[in-house]
Amino acid sequence: MLGYYRAPEATAEVKDEDGWYYTGDLAVMDDDGYFKIVGRKKDMIIAGGYNIYPDEIDNVLMAHPKILEAATIGVPDEKRGETVKSFVVFKPGEKATWDELVAYCKENLAAYKVPKMWAEKEELPKSTVLKILRRELRDEEVAR
Repeated sequence: MLGYYRAPEATAEVKDEDGWYYTGDLAVMDDDGYFKIVGRKKDMIIAGGYNIYPDEIDNVLMAHPKILEAATIGVPDEKRGETVKSFVVFKPGEKATWDELVAYCKENLAAYKVPKMWAEKEELPKSTVLKILRRELRDEEVAR
């Protein structure tokens, strides 16, 4: 990649002096040498010194039978740096209590990954290709 069109500052943010391009994707390698994308660097939540990948939480939440969609972000927290907040869209005709969702998360996630804050949404903000826009959710939280 030569760079972003007419955007040298953006190019400088993702390329190093040797020309390596950094995608911002975070991956882990398993014992067999296979890589798995676990999230995006800019989406990673650092809470109390732990690295938390929002996609992992979202996948757990979307496996819940009453949840249609979920998006998780980090929100500023004075003590922990960030704290985990999840936004959920329930399937039509379905509802769940926050206590029910917390209990479900505790069964399926490490304790430090369980969302501390929740919000119900009618729909989540999406791009033209239907990708959930976490940035918009973060911007809404910062504007509060």
